Amino acid sequence: MAQLLDLTAYRTKVIEQKAFGAWRKRFNESYGANTKVADLSDKSLYFLAKPGEETAVAFYELIMGILGLGKAVKFYYLDDKNQMMVMDIHLFLADQVRFELMRRLGWLTSFPGENYTLLEMVQDFAKIKAKSKQKPPVLSESHPEYNAYDKLTRADKQVFIRRKLGKALEEFCARLAT
Repeated sequence: MAQLLDLTAYRTKVIEQKAFGAWRKRFNESYGANTKVADLSDKSLYFLAKPGEETAVAFYELIMGILGLGKAVKFYYLDDKNQMMVMDIHLFLADQVRFELMRRLGWLTSFPGENYTLLEMVQDFAKIKAKSKQKPPVLSESHPEYNAYDKLTRADKQVFIRRKLGKALEEFCARLAT
């Protein structure tokens, strides 16, 4: 039994190194198997919430490391199926990071991915994404546009929240500057 536990611990350490090694260097922070988006520093969260190629590469580092697909620089050498999978996971994780950013601003009270680790969201992507579609992020009742949000359908609530990203990034950037 002890050997089984040692093997499990070893596998976890290997996955952590592959998954988070590049992030540890990039962000100079510690991450592990239990890291959730809520555990990311404000600086890292802001970087990951911004759209763009540099952010995509950071997500590819994490996703490809967890899935054992190699380093992010090999993304364009993956077959089409694996490229699409990595991009889909990237977009999902980016949403979760952005929702966390909005939560820290006090705009959201909850969002679907907040209870999962980054590792779980990548490894169980299809299942977690399906669950997430059933429950949109919840806008805080203190948000000035809550009444408009509350009247929307589930799908429209998701769109409503996503349209707030630009303003959220601006406000979060201003908060980091102070």
